[in-house]
Amino acid sequence: MGLFEDNFVFLHWNCEKMDKLAEIRQPIEAELKAYRRIFEETLQTENPLLQLALNHLLQRQGKMMRPMLVLLAARYVGQVGQEVLHAAVALELLHTASLVHDDVVDESDRRRGQKSVNALLNNQAAVLVGDFLLSKALYHSAATGSNRVVTWVSELGQTLSDGELLQLANLDKTSVSEDDFYEVIRKKTASLFETCAKAGAMLAGGGEEEIRRMAEYGQMVGLCFQMRDDLLDYDNQHDTGKPSGNDMKEGKLTLPVIHALLSTNDAAMMDLAIKVRRGEASDEEVTRLVTFTHEQGGIEYTEKNMYNLARQAAAMLTQENRNPDIAESLLSYVQFVVGRAL
Repeated sequence: MGLFEDNFVFLHWNCEKMDKLAEIRQPIEAELKAYRRIFEETLQTENPLLQLALNHLLQRQGKMMRPMLVLLAARYVGQVGQEVLHAAVALELLHTASLVHDDVVDESDRRRGQKSVNALLNNQAAVLVGDFLLSKALYHSAATGSNRVVTWVSELGQTLSDGELLQLANLDKTSVSEDDFYEVIRKKTASLFETCAKAGAMLAGGGEEEIRRMAEYGQMVGLCFQMRDDLLDYDNQHDTGKPSGNDMKEGKLTLPVIHALLSTNDAAMMDLAIKVRRGEASDEEVTRLVTFTHEQGGIEYTEKNMYNLARQAAAMLTQENRNPDIAESLLSYVQFVVGRAL
């Protein structure tokens, strides 16, 4: 049986996800400790209000999926030096800044079950906190000593903003399409994973082909990550940190409902979806659209596409490489992303 041939593999991983995450981290545990030290030192300031926000962010560092990817990609082709650690810090700071700003744009008061920075302080302060994080991200990208990394981090900031603006522009559309969906998540999510993987590989001395393969791996993993996140919005069985249907309540139509709408060509449900997208639907109407999505196979369709992308990511690791143990961790990383329940 191939690694991605049976969905049971992923269901089984859900039961042991934290143990598996520890296994993925094990080959880079020393590097992760060094990363955490630099990251925590970076988020220190003499400004009491700013420090309050930074301490709040430090409390929710989470699983460190993106720094892990930078370090694993580096170890896949070589070793982790100080420049790789700076890249991991820069990319995590940029990611954190984008979340802080996104919460302001979306008027969100919670982030994975915790207060958002704008809820902790206010919108004005949250924007400035995000700006502080962005400046620190640029500082650490410069500390890598690589103009290429500085360029990638700068371009990534533009791409993340572009993705957010595309998502906002889609709110005014009266139709849905898979192309629009994939364009947004490539820019908002996959681009970050792609940059993490290629920066780690490049700074560790990888050749152009190795960098290209790691970039493709990162993009596929990033797409999987966002699709799993979207699927969790339809999950009533686990505490995912957000209520079922929350994406729709924020006007976001993701792949499960897009497929349900396009496969049925149901004009009434399409009208309801556009109403949901505009933020004009009641909770009862959102629930109707969620139920419709389940009934019309939107969940299964999205899972199928996600697993196909996971296979493509795994294929990037099948070539001969310098470190089989790290290749195994990167393979497990894909499994964790598609099987996570949180």
